[in-house]
Amino acid sequence: MAFESLGEKLQDVFKKLRGKGKLAEGDVKEAMREVRLALLEADVNFRVVKDFVASITEKAVGHEILESLNPGQQVIKLVHEEMIALMGSTQSQLTFSSKPPTVYMMVGLQGAGKTTSSGKLAGLMRKQGKRPLLVACDVYRPAAIKQLQVVGSTYNIPVFEMGDKASPVTIAEKSLEFANENGHDIVLIDTAGRLHIDDTLMDELGDIRAKVKPQEILLVVDAMTGQDAVNVAKTFDEKLGLDGIIVTKLDSDTRGGAVLSVKKVTGKPVKYIGMGEKLDDMEPFHPDRMASRILGMGDVLSLIDKAQQAFDEKQAADLEKKFRENSLDLEDFLQQMQQIKKMGNIKDLLGMMPGVNQAALAGAEIDEKAMVHMEAIIQSMTKKERQNPEILNGSRKRRIAAGSGRTIQEVNRLLKQFEEMRKMLKGFSGMMGKGGKKGKGLLGKMGKLPFFG
Repeated sequence: MAFESLGEKLQDVFKKLRGKGKLAEGDVKEAMREVRLALLEADVNFRVVKDFVASITEKAVGHEILESLNPGQQVIKLVHEEMIALMGSTQSQLTFSSKPPTVYMMVGLQGAGKTTSSGKLAGLMRKQGKRPLLVACDVYRPAAIKQLQVVGSTYNIPVFEMGDKASPVTIAEKSLEFANENGHDIVLIDTAGRLHIDDTLMDELGDIRAKVKPQEILLVVDAMTGQDAVNVAKTFDEKLGLDGIIVTKLDSDTRGGAVLSVKKVTGKPVKYIGMGEKLDDMEPFHPDRMASRILGMGDVLSLIDKAQQAFDEKQAADLEKKFRENSLDLEDFLQQMQQIKKMGNIKDLLGMMPGVNQAALAGAEIDEKAMVHMEAIIQSMTKKERQNPEILNGSRKRRIAAGSGRTIQEVNRLLKQFEEMRKMLKGFSGMMGKGGKKGKGLLGKMGKLPFFG
């Protein structure tokens, strides 16, 4: 999980601050020393850490903070605000050309995830109603063209290629002609990378830029390379002029210091982050939401975004009605599980919820196979049995267990959990009826998270 170690350490620091009714200047400085160490261990740039801690210390030792009613909370608020500012304050979105096609040039070193990110970005744009085209300009790396074609087919995006003998500049130029002729309004050029930055690479990228005049040049960097990612970003920006950065493999790295450093060092915003292998695992980067995640405040807005993408509006409305009438059945339960799975890794989803202990969650064993087993059991029932689980007698349960490859005990456990959930929702339905429009909307979007119980 991203920033697991950093978040845990910072939350420990803040726990100590909250435990003190009154703060002295020495308490703040001791806390800031621990914050400094935590950030350095997360591989945040040294100068960035120095300025970050100095700014917070200066503000936190002021009279209005130390003499306030909750000085510990005030210091935490300062850290939160400073962290948001450090990462760019607001979300930086992609810009579009006034005359299509809009060209994005994807650059970066080998192994950073450039080709995969190109495909994911094209997939996200396709979901927004765009008609993207991927362009294979890496003619040097073995099987690079084939990899882009595989990625393209995964997201149902066409790939323009001219083999590995043509010049990358020619391929990029011809791709624009192809896009115009075939109605593609977005062109994503997947350029070649190297194991290190060299003049040959930069000259070629400069030639492509001069020929296609991209709307934006996006650098893809690997979070696991830590400070190297920031150094790479600085060099690419000096040589090419970047418009934005995509940080990949953030799910694999407990440090992730590149995300916290790169805006301050280069002045260029992080636009997307890669949190896994699936299309929906590439997320727009929101500095405020990331700061809240790191500091253990949750990220409900991102959770709702994921729910909105996964849940069909009509299904959500139907479910809302059944919820209020307390008439949910096992078919609804199955539908909910299938939609929750679309939202992503369960541990990551729980990590977005405020108040969830990140340290405990890190060590928790969440068996996602259990959901698969529950699906198999319900799918082994007849429609009548799903709609009327009270008719499930011993012989029916034996048939269902055999059909799903599970045990009768597991069938009974599922039915017991479902019945407990129905009782709990019956109690909630009255309260939610008084909650007004806001409560109803959130309920529909979140997809009834009590199904996890």
